[in-house]
Amino acid sequence: MKKSEFVEKVAEEAGLTKADATKAVDAFQKVVTNELSKGNKIPLVGFGTFDVSERAAREGRNPRTGETVQIAARKAVTFKPGAALKDAVNN
Repeated sequence: MKKSEFVEKVAEEAGLTKADATKAVDAFQKVVTNELSKGNKIPLVGFGTFDVSERAAREGRNPRTGETVQIAARKAVTFKPGAALKDAVNN
Protein backbone atom coordinates (compact mmCIF):
# COMPACT_ATOMS: atom_id res chain seq x y z
CA MET A 1 0.00 0.00 0.00
CA LYS A 2 1.36 3.39 -0.99
CA LYS A 3 1.21 6.41 1.31
CA SER A 4 -1.49 8.02 -0.86
CA GLU A 5 -3.64 4.88 -0.55
CA PHE A 6 -3.05 4.82 3.20
CA VAL A 7 -4.06 8.49 3.51
CA GLU A 8 -7.21 7.78 1.49
CA LYS A 9 -8.16 4.89 3.84
CA VAL A 10 -7.49 7.03 6.93
CA ALA A 11 -9.62 9.84 5.50
CA GLU A 12 -12.43 7.41 4.76
CA GLU A 13 -12.25 5.68 8.15
CA ALA A 14 -12.03 8.89 10.20
CA GLY A 15 -14.43 10.96 8.10
CA LEU A 16 -11.72 13.48 7.22
CA THR A 17 -10.79 15.22 4.02
CA LYS A 18 -7.72 13.85 2.26
CA ALA A 19 -5.85 17.06 3.14
CA ASP A 20 -6.64 16.64 6.86
CA ALA A 21 -5.78 12.93 6.74
CA THR A 22 -2.46 13.77 5.07
CA LYS A 23 -1.69 16.25 7.87
CA ALA A 24 -2.59 13.60 10.47
CA VAL A 25 -0.42 10.90 8.87
CA ASP A 26 2.50 13.33 8.45
CA ALA A 27 2.13 14.45 12.08
CA PHE A 28 2.11 10.80 13.23
CA GLN A 29 5.29 10.10 11.27
CA LYS A 30 6.97 13.22 12.64
CA VAL A 31 6.07 12.46 16.27
CA VAL A 32 7.20 8.82 16.00
CA THR A 33 10.46 9.84 14.33
CA ASN A 34 11.20 12.56 16.91
CA GLU A 35 10.41 10.39 19.92
CA LEU A 36 12.39 7.39 18.66
CA SER A 37 15.37 9.60 17.84
CA LYS A 38 15.32 10.71 21.50
CA GLY A 39 15.35 7.03 22.55
CA ASN A 40 11.75 7.02 23.81
CA LYS A 41 9.44 4.03 23.54
CA ILE A 42 5.97 4.54 22.02
CA PRO A 43 3.39 2.05 23.30
CA LEU A 44 0.03 2.17 21.51
CA VAL A 45 -2.22 -0.09 23.59
CA GLY A 46 -3.94 -2.73 21.48
CA PHE A 47 -1.79 -1.93 18.44
CA GLY A 48 1.86 -2.37 19.39
CA THR A 49 5.03 -0.72 20.62
CA PHE A 50 7.66 1.20 18.65
CA ASP A 51 11.08 1.07 20.29
CA VAL A 52 14.79 1.54 19.58
CA SER A 53 17.25 -1.28 20.18
CA GLU A 54 21.03 -1.18 20.21
CA ARG A 55 22.89 -3.38 17.74
CA ALA A 56 26.45 -4.18 18.82
CA ALA A 57 29.42 -3.89 16.50
CA ARG A 58 30.26 -7.18 14.85
CA GLU A 59 32.27 -8.86 12.16
CA GLY A 60 30.66 -9.72 8.85
CA ARG A 61 31.80 -11.02 5.50
CA ASN A 62 31.72 -9.44 2.08
CA PRO A 63 29.74 -12.01 0.07
CA ARG A 64 31.64 -11.25 -3.15
CA THR A 65 35.18 -11.53 -1.82
CA GLY A 66 34.74 -13.44 1.43
CA GLU A 67 36.77 -10.70 3.10
CA THR A 68 36.04 -9.99 6.78
CA VAL A 69 34.46 -6.56 7.34
CA GLN A 70 33.79 -4.68 10.55
CA ILE A 71 30.12 -3.67 10.91
CA ALA A 72 29.66 -0.64 13.17
CA ALA A 73 27.31 -0.51 16.15
CA ARG A 74 23.99 1.15 15.41
CA LYS A 75 20.47 1.70 16.62
CA ALA A 76 17.52 -0.06 14.99
CA VAL A 77 13.82 0.71 15.13
CA THR A 78 11.70 -2.21 16.31
CA PHE A 79 7.96 -2.78 16.39
CA LYS A 80 6.34 -5.36 18.64
CA PRO A 81 2.69 -5.93 17.68
CA GLY A 82 0.08 -5.99 20.41
CA ALA A 83 -2.29 -8.87 21.08
CA ALA A 84 -5.26 -7.20 19.36
CA LEU A 85 -3.25 -6.61 16.18
CA LYS A 86 -1.93 -10.19 16.19
CA ASP A 87 -5.47 -11.53 16.64
CA ALA A 88 -6.86 -9.34 13.85
CA VAL A 89 -4.14 -10.52 11.44
CA ASN A 90 -4.55 -14.18 12.31
CA ASN A 91 -8.36 -14.30 12.09
